[in-house]
Amino acid sequence: MSYVDGYVLAVPKKHLKTYQRMATLGKKAWLKHGAVDYKECAGDDLAEKWGMPFTRVMKLKPGETVIFAYVVFKSRAHRDRVNARVMKEMAALGDPKDMPFDPKRMAYGGFKTIVE
Repeated sequence: MSYVDGYVLAVPKKHLKTYQRMATLGKKAWLKHGAVDYKECAGDDLAEKWGMPFTRVMKLKPGETVIFAYVVFKSRAHRDRVNARVMKEMAALGDPKDMPFDPKRMAYGGFKTIVE
């Protein structure tokens, strides 16, 4: 079974194009180092009437949207190897000066696939 890193974050809509450019670079890095798949998705239909909508979970402020993203790996060990290489590459670039979102509001975790 595959292994998935998933994350959810709030992005101001005015910074969505900047975030998309950053995410495109991220996709290239993860796939270059061996990730199986990489997706970044921007909220579109978030006004759900049942369950806990992402807008409430993420405590969206006016003018923000939700990004739901995931990276797929062959296994947890594969994920650890790929992420180590990606983080090394990113560290060589230095700290980004301006992030198009607040990283303190990002939810992240690794997940075992139970249905494939």
